[in-house]
Amino acid sequence: MHHAFTPLFDRALPLLKAGQRGLNALQAPAALAARLFVGAAFFRSGLTKIADWDTTLALFADEYHVPLLPTGVAAVAGTFGELFFPVLLVLGLFGRFSALSLSFVNIVAVLSLAEIAPAALQQHQFWGSLLLAVVLWGPGPWSLDGWWWPKAARRD
Repeated sequence: MHHAFTPLFDRALPLLKAGQRGLNALQAPAALAARLFVGAAFFRSGLTKIADWDTTLALFADEYHVPLLPTGVAAVAGTFGELFFPVLLVLGLFGRFSALSLSFVNIVAVLSLAEIAPAALQQHQFWGSLLLAVVLWGPGPWSLDGWWWPKAARRD
């Protein structure tokens, strides 16, 4: 039985396949762009903290109310997280772990502020969504993980 839509589908199928190939080709650069975007934001924040440590300590004492940690420990841990994990994220080295770690830093940052401007909250949510994508799908083929793990698997 020949359906009226069969010729339409026969013509559309190659276009759909070409579109899918094009979108698949964009996955690696999109994953890299997401890692660079989020990594740069957190790394800049960490650089700001170490540039003026006295102000950072004052902010952690007065503005940021990190639960369960003394002020100095919270300042060091937060600054370390903002400087170390973005480097791993950008390189795509232990990509899922670094994205999960930065997600934790991101959540603590939001929860530690008594008041957060809607635009700042939206930015943190956007970073969180990009980090979640890396946690769920990995850092992509343009990463050290994408280069290393397939080689390691072939050796086993």
